[in-house]
Amino acid sequence: MSNEEHANKQEARIRLGVSPLSWVNEVLEEYGHGTSADTCLAQAAAAGYAGVEMSRLFPREAGALTGQLGGHGLRLISGWYSGFLAERGVEEELAAVREHAALLRDSGVGVMVYGECGVMAEQALDVPMSHRLQLSNEAMAAYGERLTRFAERLRQEYGLALAYHHHLMMVAETLREVRALMAATGPAVGLLLDTGHAVAAGFDYTWLLEEFGPRINHIHLKDVRGEVLDAVREGDLSFNDAVRNGIFTVPGDGIIDYGPLARFLADGGYRGWLVVEAEQDPAKAPPAPTVARAFDFVTRNILPPAR
Repeated sequence: MSNEEHANKQEARIRLGVSPLSWVNEVLEEYGHGTSADTCLAQAAAAGYAGVEMSRLFPREAGALTGQLGGHGLRLISGWYSGFLAERGVEEELAAVREHAALLRDSGVGVMVYGECGVMAEQALDVPMSHRLQLSNEAMAAYGERLTRFAERLRQEYGLALAYHHHLMMVAETLREVRALMAATGPAVGLLLDTGHAVAAGFDYTWLLEEFGPRINHIHLKDVRGEVLDAVREGDLSFNDAVRNGIFTVPGDGIIDYGPLARFLADGGYRGWLVVEAEQDPAKAPPAPTVARAFDFVTRNILPPAR
């Protein structure tokens, strides 16, 4: 059975997609400058992926977006939303998310990736990572209550599940903070498991599988280069400089053991997408062969055996 046939067998339960971050970076605009949407989509489809996440490459009108992706046999998986609930109220956040949430809904998406951008240091991605701001226990409790109400309304009004992205330099970076966030929120708040951000934050991602497995509703697969992580920690580099130095790579090219994730998926509780994601310089890691190699690794080592 070919890798593509194997992936198609998982379509009903687990689908394998890829982030356009292997082609263009959403923050470091020099990465992938001049790359077209069709180049990204054609190479993603050729590698065998079933979908892609949202990108600055793509149109922000649902008909044009689904038409362009569909022309390559792909579908939209999800899209990152920069939220500020750590600083503002639920109604203000609902007004801010309206256009993005409607685009996802109208494009057939079921999950919205939520990244908290409130309570961050000024120029947070360009300052040493030790300068990250943190929420107090009291602020986390109030934040969790707002986040829960927001997630409930997101489901009611747009049919979207919220997948909370634990992330370097944001208010839920460490294992302690993810635990506090999960304790402060209700079941409407799902958890995005990002293997790379967990390891780079200093904890084993398997803790999230064991403690919050039923709440994991989206998975980002990125790997970490150990020698770069060590240099980033020793030099207290910024997030953007860590990316420029190559801290993240595709699954199979770094230090992460994906065996526990493979066992978690084989247990059958997870329904959703696995998304290969690597913030790399496409000039150093040519996207087409890189994502094709990752597809092969994931289908052979992470996806459950086809039945």
